[in-house]
Amino acid sequence: MNPTDRTERELREALEALADGVRPAPDAYRTARGDWLRRERRRRLVLAVLIAVVFALATLIGLWVLNRAPSDRGVVFSSTASPAHPTSLTRPHP
Repeated sequence: MNPTDRTERELREALEALADGVRPAPDAYRTARGDWLRRERRRRLVLAVLIAVVFALATLIGLWVLNRAPSDRGVVFSSTASPAHPTSLTRPHP
């Protein structure tokens, strides 16, 4: 018999004997499920708070940027600027 096979067999027997001696607590499933549900609720709550914070920050930054815009009307709304009419798009009058 190969020494590796013997070592593997002895190790398997030892682990099987150890596993046979382990008995789960009667409410182990209920406890593990409760822990998992608590972690899932906490994860969802943290994600919702993070989304709300990012949304609020984006809104505040947007409002701040809009508030810092110059108050003059600018060139687009100036009454002195002449309207641009491309001549290539106009039709001749009959």
